[in-house]
Amino acid sequence: MPSIADEARIAFDNLADRATSIFHPTLRLGVAGLSRAGKTVFITALVHNLLHGGRVPLFEAQASGRIARSFLEEQPDVAVPRFGYEEHVRTLVERRIWPDSTRAISELRLTIKYESASLLSRVLPAGRLSLDIVDYPGEWLLDLPLIDKDFATFSREAIERTRLPQRAEAAAPFLARLDALDPAAAADETAAQELSRAFAAYLRACREDRSALSTLPPGRFLMPGDLEGSPALTFAPLPVNAGRSYPRNSFAGLFAARYEGYKSVVAKPFFREHFARLDRQILLIDALQAINAGPAAVRDLETALTEIFLCFRPGRASWLGGFLTRRIDRILVAATKADHLHRESHARLETIVRRLVEEAAARAKFRGASVETLALASVRATREATVPDGGSRLPVIVGVPMAGETIGTERFDGTRETAIFPGDLPANPAKLFADPDDASQNGHPLNFVRFRPPKLERTSEGVQLSLPHIRLDRALQFLVGDRLA
Repeated sequence: MPSIADEARIAFDNLADRATSIFHPTLRLGVAGLSRAGKTVFITALVHNLLHGGRVPLFEAQASGRIARSFLEEQPDVAVPRFGYEEHVRTLVERRIWPDSTRAISELRLTIKYESASLLSRVLPAGRLSLDIVDYPGEWLLDLPLIDKDFATFSREAIERTRLPQRAEAAAPFLARLDALDPAAAADETAAQELSRAFAAYLRACREDRSALSTLPPGRFLMPGDLEGSPALTFAPLPVNAGRSYPRNSFAGLFAARYEGYKSVVAKPFFREHFARLDRQILLIDALQAINAGPAAVRDLETALTEIFLCFRPGRASWLGGFLTRRIDRILVAATKADHLHRESHARLETIVRRLVEEAAARAKFRGASVETLALASVRATREATVPDGGSRLPVIVGVPMAGETIGTERFDGTRETAIFPGDLPANPAKLFADPDDASQNGHPLNFVRFRPPKLERTSEGVQLSLPHIRLDRALQFLVGDRLA
């Protein structure tokens, strides 16, 4: 995807990183999550459990007592905002609410001092690994395939998506404006801004819970930040002919130039300065929300994963090549909010995610990296129980729903603990990928509510325990366990 000049800059950056790593070993971990997947909570819980010796029995280095100390250090990239770990912990532990999602890139360095598992290596000084956690919105990944697409290709694909049945209602206002505009006509800035705002509103509507769609590029239209109102974010797809030349002052000419500007100031710098420097990646997805929204949302999530897998530079570089070109050699795709289901459904959720990833990787012709799937809860907000149900026992989850959450006619006040039967996932995940136009497939609705973070337990000595989780230790072992061996 990148140009020769971009590749040269990437090689220079990686050479500098590798030279530093000789004396200070580091692992750059990319953490991305599609909308409302819980990326901020994942990073906070991961760091909290490492700093406070959390209960992570499947994270071998910590479970075996080989980690001597974990601590935060100054991050290496001074121009990147620091991940607000301390504030997020206070929000979770003291206020018992979920922290706001991060809307831009941030970074945090966690250094681990450890003893090697090798008897031979134990005669040497303790090892040291700095985990550089790079936090960025998953929507930004969906911008990277745009680098290889011209404006006509982007427009054709975007307009085709607007005409899908599951997007028709959200796209109607945008399509009404689009149908009234002649791409070859002289551009008018007011009309350009109105069409761009309508396109952005359509993308935001597709992201809402009711639709829960995932394939929504350009990502910065959903989170513009300091680019809001700039020409780079003031364009929209147009029904242009790929073989036709349009005047520079036409809508088509103007929008094509701004689209190229978007790639230059948004997509390429992100790829070059951050994404191309990653060693490992975890991608968090809210599969439960997509399942609740129906087969169209599940299929759209699979499409988004396909686009994302096209972005990765997977595989193992040679010893010499590794100094110039970084390769992501491990990728974890994790479905979050496993605590919203009884453990009897966790295996089914993992099967669904595995199906999503396998299909996406096959469609993207993805090869070369180790890919794993997992169902986890970064912070476990519920516990499991059973309640009488006729002559049997019904598996339920118990927690405190957040104020304003509802099931049927019941509205929760944010203080009362409640037992909820969350529903069952299908044994055959193929039912979730049914044709969206098939009226006989209505999805598998879950009793899905958002719970408050748990009240942390204390030991008999009054020491507050680490944040509880489900399978965070498995994620840690896959992502960094081999580097602590």
